[in-house]
Amino acid sequence: MAISLTDSAAERVRTYLDKRGSGVGLRVGVTETGCSGYSYVINYADEIDDVDIVFEDKGVAVVVHPDALKLIDGTEVDFVKNGLNEAFSFRNPNISGECGCGESFTV
Repeated sequence: MAISLTDSAAERVRTYLDKRGSGVGLRVGVTETGCSGYSYVINYADEIDDVDIVFEDKGVAVVVHPDALKLIDGTEVDFVKNGLNEAFSFRNPNISGECGCGESFTV
């Protein structure tokens, strides 16, 4: 069981946490929404709850709730810049389909 980060994602998280001056890592999760069932949720983690599972990758703590891990285990988080746009993206080996806009997925 693991969630991993590309070099670009790890650098983005470290840079942002340093600039922000607080936080313990990156929180990755899912919510039920969208046309395909689930959507990724990503935030900077300010604390780690007792039930959270924490992965360490490239010097960054990746915090995940156990319920979300069932859907995203093995996912690689990337940080992509495309012109003026930049965003985290996900390579989830568990998905069986995605909506046309790429905002939600089915497991």
